[in-house]
Amino acid sequence: MSKRRVVVTGLGAVTPFGVGVDNLWKNISAGNSGIDTITAIDLEKHSVHIAGEVKNYDPLEFFDPKEVKKTDRFTQFALIAAEEAVKDSGLDIENGDLDPYRIGVIVGAAAGGFDTFEKQHKTIIDRGPTKCSPFTVPMLIVNIPAGKISMKYGAKGVNKAIVTACATSAHSIGDAFRAIQWDDADIVIAGGCEAVITHLGIGAFSSARTLSKRNDEPQKASRPYDKDRDGFVMAEGAGILILEEYEHAKKRGAKIYAELVGYGQTADAYDVVAPCPEGKGAQRSMENAIKDAGLEPKDVDYVNTHGTSTGLGDKAESHAVARVFGDKVQNSKLSVSSTKSMIGHMLGASGAVESIICIKSIQDGLVPPTINLDNQDEEVANLDYTPHKAKHKEINVALTNSFGFGGHNASLVYKKI
Repeated sequence: MSKRRVVVTGLGAVTPFGVGVDNLWKNISAGNSGIDTITAIDLEKHSVHIAGEVKNYDPLEFFDPKEVKKTDRFTQFALIAAEEAVKDSGLDIENGDLDPYRIGVIVGAAAGGFDTFEKQHKTIIDRGPTKCSPFTVPMLIVNIPAGKISMKYGAKGVNKAIVTACATSAHSIGDAFRAIQWDDADIVIAGGCEAVITHLGIGAFSSARTLSKRNDEPQKASRPYDKDRDGFVMAEGAGILILEEYEHAKKRGAKIYAELVGYGQTADAYDVVAPCPEGKGAQRSMENAIKDAGLEPKDVDYVNTHGTSTGLGDKAESHAVARVFGDKVQNSKLSVSSTKSMIGHMLGASGAVESIICIKSIQDGLVPPTINLDNQDEEVANLDYTPHKAKHKEINVALTNSFGFGGHNASLVYKKI
């Protein structure tokens, strides 16, 4: 049996620019930063004061008070992004003629309900274990967004939550792609979510010396490939894509954004936190994705890098990109950028949000910039990182990378249709 074609028919996002894909793309295109001083927690004892918080978010605008009490912030973000994506796709799952067992949900997170964990642990310490909320477990476990999305829309097909740290939502989309290719589903709601701007999230990552401490200049803190970078910037939100079998989408007259054509995945098998210095796993992940797409490296016009703004990661990935694309890099025909320079690192939501950015780049013929790239690090590969400002360019094929703690690597290839 030949593999079925998979297209993207709906997009939804919650990011540091607020709710909605339009908010995300408008600001990314303009080179704006969504990084600012943290408001969610008391910063007195923290050394890191900056993050990409979801701005102007009031859960009561989206959920009734009872639901808010039973749902962690990361799940709320997933539900909001899923609602936008489903509406955008024009799907009528509950009242249409669709088979609910052919509609799946694959949505994960890297960390889950950190806020719930902290608050309920404090309740147990201060008031005793009997005062812990009975909703604690379903509020904090990682699979609940996938479960709640399926319940909301009556999607009874494949349903799971993938956890591969910062590669989570890229793997979620990739596995959804495979499920449709091999006829396990016709439609999959896929992506990831995260909400770890908490005492534990900020404290733990800053103790590991991974976060930027450029507290006085939040908008300049995330600076991938710049020699003055001092770590990544934590962020939160969600990204959801509606993936659909091509003929199924055509039959119902769906709007098609792009075709998902390639998926690559590897492991570094090197270190719990640090990437393989040579970027061998990243290189093979990209090569596998391009091969899976039936394309050659010369066909790729834009790479949205993992590009976290860390010394080891930026160097390893940049040289991996240079090796994969070879002559195209030398001839300056390949555009590269890290949009984490503007939105920070959304952990388990990153791959999905960056997939949305790639799809919008293809649609609008616009390469988003890497902002804050003032002094390129001499140790990163000599690539066109699109510094400071977006540039217009025809993009037929875009590739996005996501790499997670534990050595998990994923690459996705999107194509104009």
